Amino acid sequence: MKFSFVVSLFIAVALFTPQSLLPAAEAPAARVVKIKAGTDNVMKFDVASIAAAPGETITVVLTNACVLPKAVMGHNWVLLTAGSDPIAFATAAAPEAGSGYIPEKQKDKIVAFVGLLGPNETGEVTFKVPTVPGEYPFLCTFPAHCAVGMKGVLVVKK
Repeated sequence: MKFSFVVSLFIAVALFTPQSLLPAAEAPAARVVKIKAGTDNVMKFDVASIAAAPGETITVVLTNACVLPKAVMGHNWVLLTAGSDPIAFATAAAPEAGSGYIPEKQKDKIVAFVGLLGPNETGEVTFKVPTVPGEYPFLCTFPAHCAVGMKGVLVVKK
């Protein structure tokens, strides 16, 4: 009987310490980065560089601002690992229409992505920025878009 009383007392003290009475710390809200793709049907992002701190949480909100059909002028946003070649990635993605131009064999190079969007559609992705400082390329993988300049870089600095 004494043993169960001691155990119960220990549990009660552990559960009701002053720290347990404080409100839980809220995680910081994600920083929102809004990007428009294809404004005036031009194959460019309106944001070519994003500065970020290691481990920061970011939400990228992508809007396809073009008016052409998705099958002709779809846009996505793919963030790659540091050191990845965006042109080589886009080349591998070109024949992958069925997967929204996300090549299955290259998924290990993707940090985050917003899927393929049609005219006036918006999509988003929330991700934690890599902790290793460096330059992380991003691109649109729709055929030929990266090659003509639809790419940019996430720059991670301490």
